[in-house]
Amino acid sequence: MMAMRTATAARGELLLNEPMARHTSWRVGGPADRFYLPADIEDLSRFLESQPPDAPLYWIGLGSNLLVRDGGVRGTVIATAGLLNGLDVVGEGLVRAEAGVASAKVARFTVERGLTGAEFLAGIPGAVGGALAMNAGCHGGETWRIVQAVETMDRRGARRTRPPADYRIGYRTVAGPADEWFVAAHFRLNHGPVAQGRELIKALLAKRGASQPTQLPNAGSVFKNPPGDHAARLIEAAGLKGACEGGACVSALHANFIVNTGGATAAAIERLIARVQAEVEKRHGVKLEPEVRVIGEKI
Repeated sequence: MMAMRTATAARGELLLNEPMARHTSWRVGGPADRFYLPADIEDLSRFLESQPPDAPLYWIGLGSNLLVRDGGVRGTVIATAGLLNGLDVVGEGLVRAEAGVASAKVARFTVERGLTGAEFLAGIPGAVGGALAMNAGCHGGETWRIVQAVETMDRRGARRTRPPADYRIGYRTVAGPADEWFVAAHFRLNHGPVAQGRELIKALLAKRGASQPTQLPNAGSVFKNPPGDHAARLIEAAGLKGACEGGACVSALHANFIVNTGGATAAAIERLIARVQAEVEKRHGVKLEPEVRVIGEKI
């Protein structure tokens, strides 16, 4: 079915039957029944308040770290990228970033204001909301290490500000109050030389470009690193670099990335994920745990 637009009582835009392939970094995924683009946080609150209390809700930022199945999503997808886009210095060494701001933008913004500690965010291909939800990290940095507080919204549109103590934070995992979503983060940073921060970001991006398949659609790291090891090493040692299912292939550049070489389906990607898990467990006795979130229905 074709995507359709419809009016809402809120100020945002509601799309019907919106293809999720347009909104995921793997460029795959069937249609969402409803796809809401809020005008701002206040508008999002009003929209959620108007929804049935049991309506299925899914949130999406830049669509990285996400696999949407080919049958699409039953329910409402709420898009934040570029919409919940507030980014400001709100106190001494304190930066507030809304959920839809790209992590890399936060890194550049803070460095240019003489603040240090968020440079690692330049290497994370998602937005702030997703970074909070999974405690995203790279190059020795992790999101929640710099979080002073988060702003959340529940399915009735009520807003809260919570400290990190309200959450259980681990490696790529965050557990907290049910039916609440992150709409902003307050990052506590230190002061540092602008030039030094710029050079660090430049080095991080150069390393990423040299070691990751940034030229092909991908969702970032597919698997969590098991304790004391690296998923990429295990996958490569199992002889799976370059392995393919349809147009989905394990990257020859970085074995913990699956790329869409053209025409891949979500089903092909999911088959390849399962194949990698099975082969690594067979060869090494380690069951790799996916880092990517899978939603939607199979065809």
